[in-house]
Amino acid sequence: MGLAADERRLLSTLLDEVGPDAPTLCEGWRTRDLAAHLVVREHRLDAAPGIAVPALAGYTQRVQDGYAAQPWPELVEQVRRGPAWYWPAAIGPLAELTNAAEFLVHHEDVRRAQPGWHPRRLDPARADRVWQLARQAAKLNLRKTPVGVVLRTPDGRSAAVASGSPVVTVTGEPVDLLLFVFGRDAVKLGYEGDESAVAQLISAKRGV
Repeated sequence: MGLAADERRLLSTLLDEVGPDAPTLCEGWRTRDLAAHLVVREHRLDAAPGIAVPALAGYTQRVQDGYAAQPWPELVEQVRRGPAWYWPAAIGPLAELTNAAEFLVHHEDVRRAQPGWHPRRLDPARADRVWQLARQAAKLNLRKTPVGVVLRTPDGRSAAVASGSPVVTVTGEPVDLLLFVFGRDAVKLGYEGDESAVAQLISAKRGV
């Protein structure tokens, strides 16, 4: 089973456990909103574009609110089942390509918003995959940072992902690095570099 499928399964189980009104790391969203977002993303060709296109966001929000109002077990089951048969990501390789980071990040959005959360330990193969995702996502998600950025894992792997000067090195486990480049702050990371540069990086827009 790929990372995307595993994270979908784990997230769906967690949604069952915490219910529809639990907090998430997504500003303004409870778990019902996050689940509805995932369903719209995989089922509504008319509304999904508004996730990324501001001019279409109003319609997408109305559609998402409609899903969020559904009975909770039905909404979670739609997340668990995955995309509609006609959706491109219903094909195995495309599902992994388009959903691995999405579902891992949203799984952690729920996990880390709950009291007493702690980092997960991934097996080496999964950690390698997440490190790859973090490097790939950073090239796009950190494009607006005013400083150079190097990502580094505790075992010494590193990648320059944003050009600029001065340079800040961000060190942490792959999951925390991935969450960081997607704009999340509930992470356990170390920062090396000029103090003002670190502050600029942390406060800069991160994410798509």
